[in-house]
Amino acid sequence: MRKTHQLRRLVVGEETWLWSVRHRHPECREILSLHHDATRATLRIVFRARPGRLVPDGLLHSGGVGDRRAVLNLHEPGTVRRLFDEVASSGQLPTTSTEKELDGWPLFDALVGRDDA
Repeated sequence: MRKTHQLRRLVVGEETWLWSVRHRHPECREILSLHHDATRATLRIVFRARPGRLVPDGLLHSGGVGDRRAVLNLHEPGTVRRLFDEVASSGQLPTTSTEKELDGWPLFDALVGRDDA
């Protein structure tokens, strides 16, 4: 069984990003962290618990985020790649040696809404 906090690799073209998923308190939230292997730029996609938005709290599995329409598993490489591509297409990737935090719910809506089409 994979250790859930172990860094995993995401290769995008000639770039490598390292990623992991963590659950944090207070303010119950699930965080997908991506670190550029060469520049050390960091992107954190944060899913905070709120009405109508689900994060792991005993009902969902680790890495699960969702609403009444769907649940995404942040431990799945395909999900991570889709979220990464959504951030990249909007020009929101962090630059060299910077850190950026994004609300994950608009990204979730973009992916789930796209699935409904």
